[in-house]
Amino acid sequence: MDPNHYRFRGLWHLPAPPSAVYAALEDVAGYPRWWPEVREVRRRGPEAGDVVIRAVLPYRLVIGLEARRRDPAAGVLEVAMSGDLVGWTRFTVAPEGPGGRGSRVLFEEDARPGKSLLRRLALPLHPVFRANHAVMMWRGRRGLAAHLAGGERRAANR
Repeated sequence: MDPNHYRFRGLWHLPAPPSAVYAALEDVAGYPRWWPEVREVRRRGPEAGDVVIRAVLPYRLVIGLEARRRDPAAGVLEVAMSGDLVGWTRFTVAPEGPGGRGSRVLFEEDARPGKSLLRRLALPLHPVFRANHAVMMWRGRRGLAAHLAGGERRAANR
C-alpha cells in the first residue's frame, strides 16, 4: 500500500432534481457559500481556478482545479487537481427516487499529496487524513442539501 495514494468514493442522496444539483456543483465559485471547508475560490481562467480548503485538521490546502469533463447530459463534472493535491475529482449526478425528483451523486477522487509535508506525514497519519476527508465530504453533502433547500451554510452545520 502506498500511503501517499488516496482513492475516495462516496454517495450523496439529495432531495433535489439532478439539474439543480449539477448546477450547484458546476458553480465552484459558489462552494464557500455552502461548503464550510472551502474557504476561498480564486478564478484563473474560464476553466481553471484555485480553491483554498481548511478542514478539521489545522492545515490549509491550495488546490488548482482545471475542468477535464463537463457533460450535463451524462451528469458528469470532472477536474484535474494540482498544487497541494495532485490527481482528479469527479461528481456524477443521476436521478433518483419516484419520478427522478431526487438525485444520487457519486463522488470519486484519486489523489496524491503535492505538498512535501503531507507526503512525509502520510505513513503515520494516513488514517487521520482519510477521516479528515470523510468529515469534509459529510459536511459538503449536508451544506449542499441545505443550500438546495434554500437554507444557509450555518443552518447546515449546527
